[in-house]
Amino acid sequence: MYDIIIKNGYVVDMVSDENKVSIKDVLINKNKIVKIEKNTNETAKKVIDAKGKVVLPGFINCHNHAAMTIFRGYSDDTSLMDWLENKIWPIEDKLDKEDIYYSSLLACIEMIKSGTTTFNDMYFLMENVAKAVKETKIRAMLGRCIMKMESEDDERVNEAILLYENYNNSENGRIKVNIAPHALYTCNKEAIIKSKELAVKYNVPLHIHLDETKGEHENILNEYGITPTKMLDEMNVFDKCHVILAHGVWLDDNDIQILKKIKGGVVHNPISNCKLSSGIARVSKLLKEGVNVSLGTDGTGSTNTLDMFEEMKLCNYLQKVSTLEPTIINAYDVLKMATINGAKTLGLEDEIGSIEVGKKADIILIDMKDGVHLNPLHDVISNLVYSCNGSDVITTIVDGNILMENRVLNGIDEDYVKQKCRELIKKYF
Repeated sequence: MYDIIIKNGYVVDMVSDENKVSIKDVLINKNKIVKIEKNTNETAKKVIDAKGKVVLPGFINCHNHAAMTIFRGYSDDTSLMDWLENKIWPIEDKLDKEDIYYSSLLACIEMIKSGTTTFNDMYFLMENVAKAVKETKIRAMLGRCIMKMESEDDERVNEAILLYENYNNSENGRIKVNIAPHALYTCNKEAIIKSKELAVKYNVPLHIHLDETKGEHENILNEYGITPTKMLDEMNVFDKCHVILAHGVWLDDNDIQILKKIKGGVVHNPISNCKLSSGIARVSKLLKEGVNVSLGTDGTGSTNTLDMFEEMKLCNYLQKVSTLEPTIINAYDVLKMATINGAKTLGLEDEIGSIEVGKKADIILIDMKDGVHLNPLHDVISNLVYSCNGSDVITTIVDGNILMENRVLNGIDEDYVKQKCRELIKKYF
């Protein structure tokens, strides 16, 4: 007897490069997919009727700052540096462990309810983010943000090491840790070198903001005579590390050629980039050149929601309108960015990102029957990318655990978490 059987769903496995959808059953034992077949006669402790529903690997949000949910809607319509320096950083300096914990809980709930099963996070007081991940049972990769090093005994670096020692591969492997220098404009060379050394020592990815704004690109170019990408290349970061490069908006042609050799990928954050007027990343060019590109939401302070459907939709539209070419990218290309490409970016493609025998059971179900905005159904992939939103996700499974079924969360008091976060608003704003 199996633990879970998902029956008669439109299975979008994300295995091939083709837009393939087939009606199949997915059989799960413990935390893994063990069989995929049509009309199984097997029995299970839990049978989920997926008729009329899409069965899809859970979304992988490759760049986030989960605890920034308390900044949702705060100080909108400002420039990036004004927003950071005058609005966000002064309040962040006051946040304590409980603030980070409840803000992260709220983010985890939002992601579970909108189909994200894995997120990659960069922030501080990260043990409290880990606590939220542990309690909600979502999957996450966490990094303590490292900035300019003032001494060899740097507090942020020491906290990054402790995070790795205490949490990497914990919770049955659901929590992993990376090394997360913030960006070249906030880190000195010593911080980048130390981050690279730690990533190599612990054999974990290095997660960094790269070329997010025109100002960042030009300032590095003026100060060092090379682009941010070339600077990381000359510091042997790409040769030594698996890298998660957030944004990549202002990459030039030479930068893209350099990035063709990387292990990891570039994380596109379309909503955040639009809202902060950072620019439009050259996603279609990167994909054409063979660079792995995935999707992230960034933190809710700049993106407002953690809905990966919205990111997919805008990503697709931006590439079409910026190139004036409607066929430059298609719906399946973007769906890959949200799933299997994301797994590759995090170095987890052997575990998650597709529905295959032997992979972790990180699966979402999307109702294609009831929503008026999803009818009629000509093309499953098209509807997923162009028509769906997070509220169409009805079931979320992570590591074989049903975290949400029929829009009802299991073991999470959503109302209590929302109330605690409302109290934070009174405390700080």
